[in-house]
Amino acid sequence: MEVRFLPVFIFLLLQSVTEGARAKTDDLLVITAATDETDGFRRFMRTAREFNYTVKVLGLGEEWRGGDVAKTVGGGQKVRWLKKEMQKYKDKQDMIILFVDSYDVILASGPDELLMKFSRFNHRVVFSAEGFCWPDQRLASKYPTVHTGKRYLNSGGFIGYAPEMYAIVQQWKHKDNDDDQLYYTRIYLDKEQRTKFNITLDHKSRIFQNLNGAIEEVVLKFEKSRVRARNVAYDTLPVVIHGNGPTKLQLNYLGNYVPTAWTYEQGCGVCDDDLLYFNDVPNEEMPQVLIAVFIEQPTPFIEEFLERLTTINYPHTRLRLFLHNNVVYHEQHVQRFWNRHRSLFPNARIVGPEENLKHDQARTMAVEVCKSDPACDYYFSIDSDVALINPDILRILIEENKPVIAPMLSRHGKLWSNFWGALSPEGFYSRSEDYIDIVQGKRVGVWNVPYITQVYLIRGEVLRTRLFHVSLYQEDGLDPDMVFCRAVRDQGVFMFLSNRDEFGRLISTNNYNISRLHPDMWQIFDNPMDWREKYVHKDYSQIFEDGVDVVEQPCPDVYWFPAFSDKMCDDLVETMEHFGQWSGGKHNDERLTGGYENVPTVDIHMNQIQFEKEWLKFLIDYIAPVTEKLYPGYYAKAKAVMNFVVRYRPDEQPSLRPHHDSSTFTINIALNSKGKDYEGGGCRFLRYDCRIEAPRKGWSLMHPGRLTHYHEGLPTTKGTRYIMVSFVDP
Repeated sequence: MEVRFLPVFIFLLLQSVTEGARAKTDDLLVITAATDETDGFRRFMRTAREFNYTVKVLGLGEEWRGGDVAKTVGGGQKVRWLKKEMQKYKDKQDMIILFVDSYDVILASGPDELLMKFSRFNHRVVFSAEGFCWPDQRLASKYPTVHTGKRYLNSGGFIGYAPEMYAIVQQWKHKDNDDDQLYYTRIYLDKEQRTKFNITLDHKSRIFQNLNGAIEEVVLKFEKSRVRARNVAYDTLPVVIHGNGPTKLQLNYLGNYVPTAWTYEQGCGVCDDDLLYFNDVPNEEMPQVLIAVFIEQPTPFIEEFLERLTTINYPHTRLRLFLHNNVVYHEQHVQRFWNRHRSLFPNARIVGPEENLKHDQARTMAVEVCKSDPACDYYFSIDSDVALINPDILRILIEENKPVIAPMLSRHGKLWSNFWGALSPEGFYSRSEDYIDIVQGKRVGVWNVPYITQVYLIRGEVLRTRLFHVSLYQEDGLDPDMVFCRAVRDQGVFMFLSNRDEFGRLISTNNYNISRLHPDMWQIFDNPMDWREKYVHKDYSQIFEDGVDVVEQPCPDVYWFPAFSDKMCDDLVETMEHFGQWSGGKHNDERLTGGYENVPTVDIHMNQIQFEKEWLKFLIDYIAPVTEKLYPGYYAKAKAVMNFVVRYRPDEQPSLRPHHDSSTFTINIALNSKGKDYEGGGCRFLRYDCRIEAPRKGWSLMHPGRLTHYHEGLPTTKGTRYIMVSFVDP
């Protein structure tokens, strides 16, 4: 009989426990303390709303007199507030009070789970526990022995029945800046009071997880539809997560996944403030944005960077421009940009290197413009080493409705990005658990992070209130980006990062040599995407598209395809003429030709201008794939020792006699335009009596060398013709 009815008994018992917990939910009240509605407070309240907690906030709008609890003892003002509030509930025997801090706390589950776990303690009051005896280390030996778990009381979170909670706080007769944790500790260590009020500690983080000293114990548990913080040391899922001590930033990281009702791929963007939308807003009513541009170091592709400012999809009547250029080399680029586009930014402020402003001074000057202007709704800071390719970036970031937000950017193919996921105890970089997943887009959302740089948007109202009296960029011994992020964190303002859209990339400035005439040409290694956009023909990718006949075959086994942009052609010709050491058609120096130049030309070799390795990179990345498509079965090694620009002139060397090339295949790229720059010219393949007399600028001929494609250069009759020649796989 016992075996027969045991399952029913267990079912009824579990049902009664569940129903009891549910019944008590109406008697649960969460009490917290906050004088200001900081971002941390708002995050706490969002999690409380998500899980349907009833919350009473003490102290809003009052002056904080409880001391700087982040650095020293204090917090007694919270006890005074609670003492007054508990007068209302002292006679409610079944009422349960959960008291928690708010600025550095998030709730990870609902009242049912909280009450169920509280009931299992079989105590009237439960305080959270931690591994440090604070604020009086001398009291450590007086604590009851604990075989497993955290031994010491933490007052950032505790739960209990109203009568006991009332009796505990009624003993408070201290000052507002006295220490609340010391007060509760002395009550707990008094065995008589500990027994009278039936107090215990949450040694194994069943309800309360204090992060200070326990970061290594806490991991994120990802499930299909929710994410929880798990304490792996005790195999528990705490309900209250408290970023006490120096761990507030780790709490921000965990807060990216709270509340847990959504999948983690969505990040915390779905759990924050309501989004803003501007679909039906007239242009003249759009928020006004001050774009602050900083050119603080020589930067590749600066002309493209400046041009992108004009393509932002936002009403230009609602944009203001502040531009600081601290690089003399870039004055020419800024001036050209300003001459073309001054009408788009009529009230712009351009600050040049002649004003001798330091980096931090320039940033302070720019942000003060927005701070002092009530009409400045947003401040958008962008450094010159940022390549923004999304024209909707301003609308996207504004619609996220965050106080400070950055678009996620990284260097192409690298993990180097414009944010840190975590900080070290010293306040510098530390890799967060999912930093790589965020950079690579494996986890997508809007993330609360401790450090952003290079490009970000700040709400103007935040600058004029919570950040108004703060020095955002200037402090001796610290770089402006470090000063900015610390100042924002210290004011309780959250910084966010979005990787929900593709925004662009970061430019590497490490190896930029402005002593060259066109230094961008040498950036194929460091900034391959920007190099391609600037220097590769816009139709190059069509070579590999099915159904697109961009490749032509003017002669047997001679292919013709787009390779260089006009800009690459012009920059290469100008570089060669600037170098000026043309061979005159007479040299056969093996240091330059490797002994492969059978028919000398008037030329300059790539190794003469230190462009050899960049050219070979171009062959590997752009020519070898074409070869393998057009000559099936051949896999190019893309090696070449003969890479040179040839110059043809009627009075210098107008043509080239018939010859074989010392190559497996040759490419021949036209660098200027027939009719515009020269007359005549071209190439004739004698075996097929086939002529190509009107080569297109930037297009490459590709043909086999050695045996079959004996050819000659046809006479140039007027002007100057330039071609780029490479003997590949000799």
